[in-house]
Amino acid sequence: MNKPPILLIGKTGQIGAELQRSLSHLGHVFAPERRDMDLSNANEVHLFIRETRPHLIVNAAAYTAVDAAENDESNAYALNTYAPALLAEEAKRLNALLVHYSTDYVFDGLKQSPYGETDQTNPLNVYGKSKLGGEQAIRATGASYLILRTAWIYANRGRNFLLTVLRLATERDELKIVHDQIGSPTCAMDIASATGKILAEIYRQNAGRGFTSSLGGTYHMTAAGQTTWYDFAKAILQKAHEISTHTEWFAAATRGRPVIARRIVPISSEEFQSPARRPEYSVLSNSLLSRTFGVALPNWITQLQSCFATARFHDAQSERSSACNGS
Repeated sequence: MNKPPILLIGKTGQIGAELQRSLSHLGHVFAPERRDMDLSNANEVHLFIRETRPHLIVNAAAYTAVDAAENDESNAYALNTYAPALLAEEAKRLNALLVHYSTDYVFDGLKQSPYGETDQTNPLNVYGKSKLGGEQAIRATGASYLILRTAWIYANRGRNFLLTVLRLATERDELKIVHDQIGSPTCAMDIASATGKILAEIYRQNAGRGFTSSLGGTYHMTAAGQTTWYDFAKAILQKAHEISTHTEWFAAATRGRPVIARRIVPISSEEFQSPARRPEYSVLSNSLLSRTFGVALPNWITQLQSCFATARFHDAQSERSSACNGS
């Protein structure tokens, strides 16, 4: 049986780099460079998709610079709202499944228990609004879709909180980290692995005839457990003192310099004064994902340990991403 064609967009991002491996077991993956398919160019998107005719479109591209988006609305909406709408329209035309990643920042953080998929959205910043716009645009097309909301994404490559803390830890003996925002740090490796398992189950249920499914919809996909940026940073620093300094990705993150940080000071969001307002509580409930697909991501501590245990990282260059709330 011929492998079904799969289109992966955003292959050099944190999730996209990991998806190249997990999706390769499911079909023939087309992962274009930006020069081959620019999401801001509708004609290029139409042509590429109509040439490859994918059974599955996985969109791992996004504008994720949360603070920069406050003064760059047009680009944030172009990538996070209008591009997903275009991909959904193409998916509907081909009767393909669209997988799209969204964020915990579609919520305002006023709730004090994990958010469910049907809870009221109310984003506090441009990034969250643009991502919510993408969700709404996808649903409006009538395409078959999986919207996977995740949170506090990090990897041993790209730009993210983990790598920011490690870099700063080589430059300062004291770090100041926000302590009053609560969420679930989620490793890109685990997101990609869980995505692959879900898609493999859908493909199995379809007896190898494609990826469209009645199980489509919006699901939360984050690490189990919760923590603060402050406690996450403490865990990172602890692991940094345990890992071999010759580990490839760690050596790149620290630029071969020793970790000199010995103290982490908790500060409030008000003291940090970031351009974009962030929710104080954005923990997501993953129970629907577990009930529907039998998939549950490990606890955030376990994920961090696995990330540090990884010896190498991918060579591909990162797409623009953002580090959150470290100083």
